[in-house]
Amino acid sequence: MAQKNKIQFSEEELTEKARIFAMAGDEVRLKILCYLFEGGEPCVSEISEKIGKSIAATSHHLQLMQQSGLLYTERKGNNICYKFNENKRTKELKKIICEL
Repeated sequence: MAQKNKIQFSEEELTEKARIFAMAGDEVRLKILCYLFEGGEPCVSEISEKIGKSIAATSHHLQLMQQSGLLYTERKGNNICYKFNENKRTKELKKIICEL
């Protein structure tokens, strides 16, 4: 009989993974991530135009993603620009999304 693998993650790690997948599980946020994977530091208006959503809706999704650690912001004049936050967990997410 084959031995079943036990989950090797702590509760905190599982909670963190679930939170990241929940952020990426929304269609609009997935579009934003795919756009940001291309590189650069676009501002809200550019992202909004690219994904076909209002600036208000785009800004809301970006704020949620920034709060969750997927993105970070940089102010450029009057604009707030966004960039994918590359770390171990987000790189794993990027790999999963890009391989689908």
